[in-house]
Amino acid sequence: MISRARVRAGDPDAFAELFGEYVRAVYNHGFRLTGDWSAAEDVASLTFLEAWRLRERLDVSPGAGSLRPWLLGIATNVARNTRRAARRYDGAVARMPRTEPLPDVADEVADRVDDRERLARVKAAMTALRKPEREVLALCVWSGLDYAEAAEALDVPVGTIRSRLSRARKRLAKLVAAGKLEAVDEEREPARVRGQVKGDRETAVRLAQEITR
Repeated sequence: MISRARVRAGDPDAFAELFGEYVRAVYNHGFRLTGDWSAAEDVASLTFLEAWRLRERLDVSPGAGSLRPWLLGIATNVARNTRRAARRYDGAVARMPRTEPLPDVADEVADRVDDRERLARVKAAMTALRKPEREVLALCVWSGLDYAEAAEALDVPVGTIRSRLSRARKRLAKLVAAGKLEAVDEEREPARVRGQVKGDRETAVRLAQEITR
């Protein structure tokens, strides 16, 4: 297990291990919250930079457990900020005079995804939920955190996690039953895509070197 004390102390090797161990989980979590592979890359990169900035707040008490909830909690906040920035950008673009139609990048994004139908189902399912329910579903169902770990990640009571997840599942089940939404395989990971961030040692070391400069 990666040493929390070493991470908190800013050990570059510990951060390289952290990146190598969890970058795939952070990347996939970012995709589930944003529905966009490019945005997920930004979420993954910013999450580890933010983890470096916040390292001194890391709990190093005995029995603190895996660092995964901590990282996914940071990733959730990063995704929130990314969505807000995207909305501001879209608003600014909408106010600009248009001399010609803007290109629709949705097809370009879809072309990068091996399982396009699954991408559409995941995006539709997440869009159908309120933000708190979407975040809990992504953490508990697709990222596999238990209630306590999800509560740690979002800094909310365990009971809140239970109620949000219950509401999310009921909402999705109702939409599926009404034929307004196709069922999504909760156990299957989204398809990997070309250019996806990879958790190899060389990449991890480069990131650690960057954030410790």
